[in-house]
Amino acid sequence: ALDLYAGIRPCRSFAGIPTPFPDVEVVIVRMTGEDLYAGIEYEIGTDAAARLRSFVRETTGADVSDDAGVTLKPISRSGAARVARRALAYAREHSRRKVTVVHKATVMRFTDGLFLDAAREVAASEYPDVALEDGLVDAICQRLVRRPETCDVLLAPMLYGDILSDLGAALVGGLGMAPGVNVGDNNAVFEAAHGSVPGQAGRNRANPMALVLSGAMLLRHLGEHRAAVRVHDAVAAVVREGRTLTYDLRPSPDDPGAAGTSEVADAVIEALSR
Repeated sequence: ALDLYAGIRPCRSFAGIPTPFPDVEVVIVRMTGEDLYAGIEYEIGTDAAARLRSFVRETTGADVSDDAGVTLKPISRSGAARVARRALAYAREHSRRKVTVVHKATVMRFTDGLFLDAAREVAASEYPDVALEDGLVDAICQRLVRRPETCDVLLAPMLYGDILSDLGAALVGGLGMAPGVNVGDNNAVFEAAHGSVPGQAGRNRANPMALVLSGAMLLRHLGEHRAAVRVHDAVAAVVREGRTLTYDLRPSPDDPGAAGTSEVADAVIEALSR
């Protein structure tokens, strides 16, 4: 199986998209496993949940209500270290200013605290040239919507990274403008941050820009930097002109002048030829 342990989602403003945030250029790097998405859950009323409650009472003295469902949040030092290494490497390779570790270590010392400690250790030993800071997830959300220019590369566990990725995408026009990649040491899969959106299949309505921009990321990953810039610039040109945009980039989603998926794709191809 592919071990794609880090998700990378750039959120970048494009001229022509109506947004109060014209100068966003934030990258979220998150774990793609462990954390609360590990799938380790105990359903309310089950024998397993009862045994877990007993274990918690015996080992910590805390009581878990008998009508509670429980989800476990495992974060390993090795998992935290390798996603931190990926974020720091990205910052170095792309000449970014800093990496901010996003956490709630003030409350969850043994998981988020471990994540923060692992990132600090990797930064100090392997990336002393990359500035590292940290911030609580709620404070980082505030910064993103008040002063996004203070955010650069955000490194987060799975859950926080998922939320921050969608928040960052909203700042620059929505998930239709949000490319992404899941990477491992030997493999990478490039995809739009919104996934396949099966509800839009066959309707010629979905915004293809996120997928096109993911293709530009793929080209850059393969060393085809000139081609990557051309694709990115073609998208930017179409958005800036504003004539051929899907419903999600219009002032109203019911705008009769909204373009379809294929029309937007054709406009990008035409811009490429220019």
